[in-house]
Amino acid sequence: MSDVALNVLPVFALILIGWVLVRTGYLREELGEGLGEFVFRVAVPLLLFRTIAEADFAGESPLRIWIAYFGGVAVTWTVAHLVATLGFKRDRRIGVLAGVSSAFANTVFIGLPLVARIVGDEGLVAISVLLSVHLPVMMIAGTILMERAERKEGTRAPQSFAALLLGIGKSLVRNPLVTGLAAGALFHVGGVPLTGPVKVVVDQLAAMAAPAALVSIGMALNKYKVGGNAGIALAMTSLKLVVLPGSVYVACRLLGLSPEWTAAMVLTSSVPTGVNAWLLANHFGVGHALASSTITMTTALGVFTVSFWAWLLG
Repeated sequence: MSDVALNVLPVFALILIGWVLVRTGYLREELGEGLGEFVFRVAVPLLLFRTIAEADFAGESPLRIWIAYFGGVAVTWTVAHLVATLGFKRDRRIGVLAGVSSAFANTVFIGLPLVARIVGDEGLVAISVLLSVHLPVMMIAGTILMERAERKEGTRAPQSFAALLLGIGKSLVRNPLVTGLAAGALFHVGGVPLTGPVKVVVDQLAAMAAPAALVSIGMALNKYKVGGNAGIALAMTSLKLVVLPGSVYVACRLLGLSPEWTAAMVLTSSVPTGVNAWLLANHFGVGHALASSTITMTTALGVFTVSFWAWLLG
């Protein structure tokens, strides 16, 4: 457990430092937004680019990673939707937000640093393979299901399916993470080596991704408060921190993934809920309190559950 503590606690300590910096007024919250922007647009894309460009996939099939991870997502999302709509008697829109809040892990800002610290380079390859499809799959699924829920509830005139996919496609094309992954894939397939001053610069900027991401997410936590949805948010928190990584773990074992790739997928799925849950709630104008409460709760309790998963995989 001492090794687990040395690997997990620094991750959450950096999040706590970011939160304290803003909470005490030492730094302005706007600075956290700027730092997060730098991480999302520069540091993490370069980290993904370098990882894919220099990756050694060692014969592993990316398809098995995707099946294992999204199999766990499907199980968790379905249970969350049923708990929200049948257990807490919420409408279908909240059911969708419950699924997103319980199954959308903060893969970029917390998952990447955690996997890099605990699993190492092989883990980074695995999470990069996941990230190549994670955001498109989750955003498309969340948006389509929310549109369908709104149609069922009669709360908003739905847009056409073609317009919906076009909007998502435009958003993804402009996404820096997609750009970084695509550029890395081109270098990898073309056998172009990263050498000289270019590699030094890329390495230095990529090295900033993990600590800057963790501090920035801590600085952003101040705006995600626990509202009047404590009961349902606690249920979603339990699903996010226990059921999702548990389901992914079982799927990885059944599919025979290597220990390193299994650890990367389980640890990625075990991290707190990502801010995309709140962004989706904000876009559709429903479920803000549920999303923000789940983000806060999973971050506060994640240090304990992530430590457990790291110990189990150790």
